Amino acid sequence: MSELGRRGVHASGVGIPALYLLGVVDWPEVRLLLVALSVAVSALEFVRLVLDYEWPLFDTLAREYERDNVAGYALYAYSQTLVAFVFAPAVALPGMLMLIVGDPVSGYLGDNDAGSAKQAGVLGVMFLVCFALAAPFTTAVTPLPVGLAAAVAGAAGATLADGLKPVVAGYVVDDNATIPPAAAAGITLVFVAAGPGLSGALGL
Repeated sequence: MSELGRRGVHASGVGIPALYLLGVVDWPEVRLLLVALSVAVSALEFVRLVLDYEWPLFDTLAREYERDNVAGYALYAYSQTLVAFVFAPAVALPGMLMLIVGDPVSGYLGDNDAGSAKQAGVLGVMFLVCFALAAPFTTAVTPLPVGLAAAVAGAAGATLADGLKPVVAGYVVDDNATIPPAAAAGITLVFVAAGPGLSGALGL
């Protein structure tokens, strides 16, 4: 049940991108919503880690390595806020959706412990889901070959981030922190390599 609960929390994050895609809010307002979310989760983590209050739901949904570190739900908010401020919507939204949608699908099919990789089949599904999420955005702002290549690069970055949780100095690098920036970086690299004519797609 805790695993399904974590996936549900992930999927609930689709609300903010959905508001933008439906035209309810503009991109600056998306950024403000994500800042508000980041402030809220920071307050929750301050109470938990500094004031030593254990939120009831945390005990059910958290992994063991999160108990003494910043939890995955906070990293989830921070990473999306980061890409929203650094990248244009055509780059940031795929990275956000790969975390919101792709990661729960991958996690449902096969979770991985810190320091170990997921199975190849699960990574393949993750890549395909992420590619399908990215392609509509990247092909909408660039010529089709460039857009498809960017979607491939973004999906590859997200899949790599999802597939392995490295342990650095005893701290688990959670994929909630790494999937959006890895995906956005992959897309951006292709856009940059394709030439200066794509500055609009990068929000420059």
